[in-house]
Amino acid sequence: MEEDKIKSVVRDAYAKVAKRETESLKVIPVSRCCGSSNGDLAHGISRAVGYNEDELASVPEGANLGLGCGNPTALAGLHEGETVLDLGSGAGFDCFLAANIVGVDGRVIGVDMTPEMVDKARSNARKGGYENVDFRLGELEHLPVADRSVDVLISNCVINLTPDKAAVFNEAFRVLKPGGHFAVSDIVLLKELPDAVKQSAAAYVGCLSGAIMKDAYIETIRAAGFKGVRVVEETAFPLDCMANDPTAQAIGSSLNLTSEELDNLADAVRSIKVVGEKP
Repeated sequence: MEEDKIKSVVRDAYAKVAKRETESLKVIPVSRCCGSSNGDLAHGISRAVGYNEDELASVPEGANLGLGCGNPTALAGLHEGETVLDLGSGAGFDCFLAANIVGVDGRVIGVDMTPEMVDKARSNARKGGYENVDFRLGELEHLPVADRSVDVLISNCVINLTPDKAAVFNEAFRVLKPGGHFAVSDIVLLKELPDAVKQSAAAYVGCLSGAIMKDAYIETIRAAGFKGVRVVEETAFPLDCMANDPTAQAIGSSLNLTSEELDNLADAVRSIKVVGEKP
């Protein structure tokens, strides 16, 4: 798919997630993998990918949409007074967790390209009384953030949705202060996907067809200038996500994939947690 088409499909799908709509434009915004608008399901997903009950209870209702594949705030080693940037902030879940850690002397900036998500996050911030969190509308390839203004950058299962990942990491490098660091949870591949899956809009929104090979992902980060880049955890994409999930079922149905082919997709996909520093 062309870059503009990809962004339009992703924006439309996640606008529906923000509105908690269950229907879709033949794209699946409600997903065990990368999109949930059901509170109980979102809670279960978040527990499964690394959030604890205290964290889940500490954010405003409606902030956790179950969109992640990890817990980057736990990985990031945040401290009071720091400025944190969240790429693809959604309804604000990770931003609020970060704000709880950096405190009133710290600052958290969330950037998302979906207006409905930004509106929802701002509403959640007002409900929770978060005065140290700023949500901005923008694309990750063109961050509305000043040079060298951020101590720590986080992102949760979003960079795989961007067409130009090199531009995203170049921007991440630009906005981080020297000595700053990042912690990212994302989806990568261990082997190439079938062409039919690569061209599927549903697979893109489901965090599959936008993912790139693991080695290429890591090299893209290093090419942006980051040092000490390492994968601190790698897990298989859950087979129940691929075999039983509504997104996977829709992909399988629309592309006429067999259950065996869906299992092969699961073998190809990994969730990784990556960290690195700006010299």
